[in-house]
Amino acid sequence: MDTNDLAQLDRRIVLATQAGLPLDARPYHWLASELGVEPDVLMDRFRVMLDEGRIRRIGVVPNHYRLGYSANGMSVWDVPDEDIKAIGKQIGELDIVSHCYHRPRHLPNWPYNLFAMLHGHSQEEVRNKVEQIAQLLGDKARRHDVLFSTRILKKTGLRIAG
Repeated sequence: MDTNDLAQLDRRIVLATQAGLPLDARPYHWLASELGVEPDVLMDRFRVMLDEGRIRRIGVVPNHYRLGYSANGMSVWDVPDEDIKAIGKQIGELDIVSHCYHRPRHLPNWPYNLFAMLHGHSQEEVRNKVEQIAQLLGDKARRHDVLFSTRILKKTGLRIAG
């Protein structure tokens, strides 16, 4: 394929996946068939788009409420800026954390620079998970809080028109 053909294929891949992959045992094979390409070609195009930063990630976006998790809490942490990458990696790898990211502080009202999303069957369960993280971080967590979701927001990424 020439460069123009690859660009068109990449666009077709993004359009076909922006609402999600199908619930199928082999979703990439299904998608490749729909697009009329070999699965290896499709996977190569995904790798190229990821490597070039044209797509950030491929991942599952679960509906925690449908899975029985009615308490969703964003834990917020004030950790030393010089340690944020190491601490973020450590927290993000915990099984109890669905996602973790760095955000700027907005002093004096908002001292928190690390966010970690937790889910539970109750707010108490989420608070217990926050305390597990606090114990793990020790003195590195200068302060923290947890903000609970009050409604479900639509989870979608950037959309492009066909």
